Amino acid sequence: MSVDTTVTARLRPSALGGDLRRFWSLTYTLAATDFKLRFFGSALGYVWTLMRPLMLFGVLYFVFTEVVRFGGDIPHYPVYLLAAIMLFTFFSETTARGVTSLIERENLLRKVRFPRLVIPLSVTLNAMFNLGLNMIVVFVFVIASGIEPRWSWLELIPLIALLVLLSTGITMLLSALYVRYRDMQPIWEVALQILFYASPVIYVTSALPDSIERESMASPISAVLTQMRHALIDPNAPTAAEAIGNEVRLLIPLAVVFGVFALGLWVFMREAPRIAENL
Repeated sequence: MSVDTTVTARLRPSALGGDLRRFWSLTYTLAATDFKLRFFGSALGYVWTLMRPLMLFGVLYFVFTEVVRFGGDIPHYPVYLLAAIMLFTFFSETTARGVTSLIERENLLRKVRFPRLVIPLSVTLNAMFNLGLNMIVVFVFVIASGIEPRWSWLELIPLIALLVLLSTGITMLLSALYVRYRDMQPIWEVALQILFYASPVIYVTSALPDSIERESMASPISAVLTQMRHALIDPNAPTAAEAIGNEVRLLIPLAVVFGVFALGLWVFMREAPRIAENL
């Protein structure tokens, strides 16, 4: 390798940069700044972020309880519907904003020493800020519905962590691909619509035929929402392991989560040095 090639390789921008403390500081600063600027000059501030999932909840609750007459035999169905919408909104917000995140930060990407991975991770962290506030509303509904606190609520921590990993993996993958292929945005918008109705947000997996129920549980979103219902709302509801058949089969949605994250990270790391050139 020639001296010029070696120097060029060293100067090429990377995904992580050389200083991890600086990397995480930049990620938090970028996410916190975006979160603050989003509500800058707004009289209602955070309420606007909460309005969208609450309005969707209100419409779906009215349609499926008053018009279609669905959910009457599901204990605390309104609470489940709200919690499922909040979790899916986090997934949708993270991935949808993540697709175009690199293009929107072109000014930062032009700086050679700026670690590229900061951008998709800051999108995830920003969405986590919103999820944290939204979950406060969910717990208010939970307590108001007369559901007593129990230790199983702690299962929400690993469940949300899995959803964060899945969302981050998809965000890294789509953001890197979007730089080259601008068709990724409309394709993912359609995919999100399909995922919303294919996932147990409006319904519960136990309402499906056994064969379809087990197949649907291969989706990490279905597994997370099913286990969330058991842990947070109804201890008599089937667990994710019962819904998919047994505990061993839970390795399928887990493998999907870690596989998607690994693929997204690999693609992003490979594309990071050339992102600015392809903008």
